[in-house]
Parts: sequence; C-alpha cells; structure tokens
Amino acid sequence: MADEKSLVLDVNHELGEIVIAPEVIEVIIGIAASKVDGVYGMRGTLASNVNELLGRAAYGKGVYLTFTEEGAINVDIYCYLNYGTSVPKIAMDMQERVKQQVLFMTDVELAEVNIHVVAVIPEKTEQPNLADLFPDEDEETHE
Repeated sequence: MADEKSLVLDVNHELGEIVIAPEVIEVIIGIAASKVDGVYGMRGTLASNVNELLGRAAYGKGVYLTFTEEGAINVDIYCYLNYGTSVPKIAMDMQERVKQQVLFMTDVELAEVNIHVVAVIPEKTEQPNLADLFPDEDEETHE
C-alpha cells in the first residue's frame, strides 16, 4: 500500500495500483527545467552540492513540491539564469515545459509552477594575457 506522500495514479482491481514517489516527479521537473535555454543551473542545498562533488547527479535539486488539501500539487523551482536573457520569457518557458513533461510522463497535472530566480550568472570573461599586460622589461628599454 502507498504511503500518504506517494501519488496513486490508477487503481485497477485486476492488475493493481500505480504509485509514483514525489522524488520521481522532482527529478522530472528538475531535468525539464534545467534544459530550458537561458537556465544556468538549479539552486541546491549543501547535501545536494556535496553529492555532486562526489560524482552523484542531483537532478531534483532546487525543486520543492507541496500538496494542497484538495490534492493539487504546487511546485516551487529555484534557479539561476544566464546574464542577458529575458527573465519573464525563460520563466514562462520553464512553466510550460515542466507542466508538459510531468503530464506526459506521469499523467499528473500540476496546479501551480512557481519560478524563483535566485541569481543571474554573468558570462565567463576571457582571462587577459599576462604578456600583454606586463611586457618584458627588455622590450621596453630597447624601443
């Protein structure tokens, strides 16, 4: 029998029931949200960051599910975006993609998908060439 947090999709008395753990939905949401163009990454906790350092992927990081009394599912996604991108456009793309993927893969409809932009990450700038910044003293004296 499923515990209270698990989602029971379908009960067929002849075949049994289909139960999905909330962690599965979190992983689906995390992968779908991180694949949107303009998303730098998802915000994680200390535990998920340590897991990533140890080589384990933390696909559900930055994703938090809440269940309402009516049985609806609300999702909060905490993410970092690339600098120079349109925040509203990316947020709406994330909402659409997350709702589509969860509905397609689990047949569960999400009530709300809330996007929280934690930071904007600037693009990496090239490191300056030290030879250009500090020319050799010999070259300066001969000129």
